[in-house]
Amino acid sequence: IGGKWKPSLLYLLHRGPTRFNALQRALSGISQRVLTLQLRSLERDGIVTRTVYPEVPPRVEYELTDLGETLFVPARAIADWAVTHHDEIERARAEYDAR
Repeated sequence: IGGKWKPSLLYLLHRGPTRFNALQRALSGISQRVLTLQLRSLERDGIVTRTVYPEVPPRVEYELTDLGETLFVPARAIADWAVTHHDEIERARAEYDAR
């Protein structure tokens, strides 16, 4: 689940089934191609399911699997840690960049 977008996708999909365009709107800055690749990767790992509804136009929803739900708790803990230590991380980055 590494990378820039997957933790955010876990968070968004934890709320329930979500359509592709809603995910793209919620993740400002992500391209359609990158979002597709990230979702396919999560689907391949058994973290996300993709459901296509036979409608015109077709409706596609993504949601966490049971396995994906179990990943939400540790991912949330890491996110909480990052928020708690944000200032320290920024200071360390500034010191590193100054060298």
